[in-house]
Amino acid sequence: MNLSEILSQVELFEGLGRDELEKIASICREQSFRSGDVVTRQGDTGDQLFVIWDGLVEVVHEEAPHDPAPRTVVNLGQGQVFGEMALVDYGPRSATIRVISDQATVQTIQRDAFMELCESHTHLGYVVMRNIAADLSFKLRHQHLVGR
Repeated sequence: MNLSEILSQVELFEGLGRDELEKIASICREQSFRSGDVVTRQGDTGDQLFVIWDGLVEVVHEEAPHDPAPRTVVNLGQGQVFGEMALVDYGPRSATIRVISDQATVQTIQRDAFMELCESHTHLGYVVMRNIAADLSFKLRHQHLVGR
């Protein structure tokens, strides 16, 4: 499967045409990790979105810095993304992402490259930002309901 096909299955890119997916693929950069590697660390500043090409990662959240019992929130696999808030701002990472399979390959999208793409292809930028907003809205609602 080629990169554009993987991207077409990513919810974040739902509603984009083939040409727009190819444009996103053109700014992706591949990175590989081994089992146990930390891809991102909670609290660090981020400027990349990650699309999982192959392998599995776990999303780990610490309630407080150096929490003795951080909890695994979810495991993610092929076609799923993490770090999407980095496309919106330069805020701290909300969780630590660790590889749990033998290896993992991800496609990274740098915030600056993505913003340049959005400036020149406004429909693409609108669709992706709308999808990010819908995803974050769902997560906030879910968190609010769980917290009750």
